[in-house]
Amino acid sequence: QVQLVESGGGLVQPGGSLRLSCAASGRSFSRYVMGWFRQVPGKERELVAAMSSGGGTHYSDSVKGRFTISRDNAKNTAYLEMNSLKPEDTAVYYCAADRWSAITTMGRNGIDFWGKGTLVTVSS
Repeated sequence: QVQLVESGGGLVQPGGSLRLSCAASGRSFSRYVMGWFRQVPGKERELVAAMSSGGGTHYSDSVKGRFTISRDNAKNTAYLEMNSLKPEDTAVYYCAADRWSAITTMGRNGIDFWGKGTLVTVSS
């Protein structure tokens, strides 16, 4: 069993930056594909970024070049560095861990573990 706890959300002005963290408990963190998803009311949860156990990364077109996913296996933590934030980035951001997902299709066939989410609001 893996528990995921997100932190780092908050209010930021357009053009600003935030770093989200996802602390994982449990065993074998390094073996999991880690992902960040986001959701706004009335819309489906969407994949923002994913990182394989081997370090490969995938980003949605809407965040490519602005967001960076990383992980520190020694600390059992995944991160999402968000720069040049836009109002349309406002959402609840969820951390996810899955043992078998491909990074480009993470979430399409279920997710093993979800965090409870952290709210990011981009507004002046």
